[in-house]
Amino acid sequence: MKATDAAYEVLVQADKPLHCKELTERMLAAGLWTTNGKTPWATVAALIQADMKRDGAQSRFRQTGPGIFALATTPDLFPGLEKQSSRPKQPVSAQSDNHMSFLDAAEHVLRGMKDGECLHYRDLTTRAIEDGLLRTAGKTPEAIMTAQIGIDIRRRDARGETQRFVREGRGMVGLAKELPIGIAEQIHQHNVEARRELLKRAKEVTPDAFERLVEELLGAMGFEDVEKTQVGNDGGIDVRGTLVVGDVVRIRMAVQAKRWTGTVSAPTVQQLRGSLGVHEQGLVITTSKFSAKARQEAERSDASPVALMDGEQLAVLLAEHELGARRRQHVLFTVESEEQAGQP
Repeated sequence: MKATDAAYEVLVQADKPLHCKELTERMLAAGLWTTNGKTPWATVAALIQADMKRDGAQSRFRQTGPGIFALATTPDLFPGLEKQSSRPKQPVSAQSDNHMSFLDAAEHVLRGMKDGECLHYRDLTTRAIEDGLLRTAGKTPEAIMTAQIGIDIRRRDARGETQRFVREGRGMVGLAKELPIGIAEQIHQHNVEARRELLKRAKEVTPDAFERLVEELLGAMGFEDVEKTQVGNDGGIDVRGTLVVGDVVRIRMAVQAKRWTGTVSAPTVQQLRGSLGVHEQGLVITTSKFSAKARQEAERSDASPVALMDGEQLAVLLAEHELGARRRQHVLFTVESEEQAGQP
């Protein structure tokens, strides 16, 4: 299968935009595409961008952010338009109207097992399909299942979120032990308050300090050559940097930092887009929110890509990259049931 066809297959199943690294990881895990290259995600990104350039408005893909791709017919781009697929519909069980994502289906199946019992990811996938919870056109759904579970575990660990699944070795997967309700709620509320405090501090600093914070965040996220622009000579651009993907793809980003309390509207997006240099993409980072028209303007398929990061997303990333916060871990012992304690 061609790389672009495999990418399309994965995006149909994911039902959301994916970064080229995660997209490629799912393609390879599902056996939809093979390569001997050392930086396969860079190849995938380049091929999708070539497809978009060649087919224009007829391309199956669109770029929603730096290295992030989605289907061109997703509802958020064309309100009211049902997602269409050129692939024939696959026969599913009578319960197919209630089909779930891979992760939701896995959790549903595992919750039906005895307390603490695990399943091999292949058996987990088979049960999800047989129960009509999962619909997939992929030839190796079990590979997609284990890949998505792994991605979910890593993402939640990086963000300090409560885990959904746990790997027990040799392909076995179970539900993560749930913390006692009181403790889980305390941790959740503590992290919510920490992110709220980080956002509050970001709103209170001077515009210059906020630009420096954005500069530091981009560096922590893996951008290279990050630098603030000179005041009064930036054309609305505050920070520039280069996102490097696999040491091959280099995406030059122009960033506008908005330490605002009011909603960011479409003209801000238009101003940034008008200031972009050749081969540059835009990114607006704000401490507030974006209007619906601003988001529609950013997602225009016939213009240079502009990504948007609102205050909540900013706070999550500040915490994740420990800018103004520190990750702390504690050991928590839970007493097993007598039945569990007797198991080897």
